[in-house]
Amino acid sequence: MSRELPPLNALRAFEAAARLQSISLAADELHVTHGAVSRQIRALETQLELVLFVKDGRGVKLTAAGVRLRDVAFDSFERLRDVCFELKRQSSDAPFVLGCPGSLLARWFIPRLDRLNRELPQLRLQLSSSEGDLDPRRPGLDATLLFAEPPWPADMQVYELAVEAIGPVLSPRYTRAAALLNAPPVALLCEALLHTSSRPQAWPAWAQRNGLAPAELNLGQGFEHLYYLLEAAVAGLGVAIAPQQLVAADLAAGRLIAPWGFAQTTARLALWVPARAVDPRAAQLAEWLRREQVRA
Repeated sequence: MSRELPPLNALRAFEAAARLQSISLAADELHVTHGAVSRQIRALETQLELVLFVKDGRGVKLTAAGVRLRDVAFDSFERLRDVCFELKRQSSDAPFVLGCPGSLLARWFIPRLDRLNRELPQLRLQLSSSEGDLDPRRPGLDATLLFAEPPWPADMQVYELAVEAIGPVLSPRYTRAAALLNAPPVALLCEALLHTSSRPQAWPAWAQRNGLAPAELNLGQGFEHLYYLLEAAVAGLGVAIAPQQLVAADLAAGRLIAPWGFAQTTARLALWVPARAVDPRAAQLAEWLRREQVRA
């Protein structure tokens, strides 16, 4: 039995009709007539010796075989679209698009942006931030900078840049700052701790590392994102917990203090690059980011 593919035009017509659930809409998308799409689908059914669509009122619906082929065809054509898009961007001297969570972008990356543009002008960097979960696989991103824990996915080339270190921080203006300055970690059990829904395990993990029962923590004001949590800490509203990299400038300027220091976690600051179409500029950016960790 032959393993040759059916004509790609027939597969393309089927994929569009199956995805849009309409022969007419597929014809509009492909800029051909309704009859042309129907003929391509009939030719595909004849070659496969299978029925892919059946009539359903005035429209059509997929058979079980059609559903199976639709899923594979959609995935294959979508991957082709992504790769062609990435190649087109690279060949047209497009900017390098870096995804970055908003807190990391505002507190760590932007203060270094001028130096990066001077030292890597060929990068033509364009930043794309997100306040929620940032998907490194999102089309249009050349790379993503974020804190994450290994193991790394097989479809990503990941450049590890630094080990994450996390710890409690507070403003010298906080009403109980003087009392907490030389207090043991157990003193935090009496504080209403600032926390964020983006990292719900940060405080419990810190408590366990310091021999405290997570259930005894008193969580106070919550924030949706880490950026707002740290702004609240700088404003003297309470004790927050954060990666050292994101509060280093505040510590140096005296806006925050870290009485209990920082402890390493299993997470890494890493640059994620989709393996589907690695831009050579990604390696240059990764090397620059590593140098920045040494400078910091």
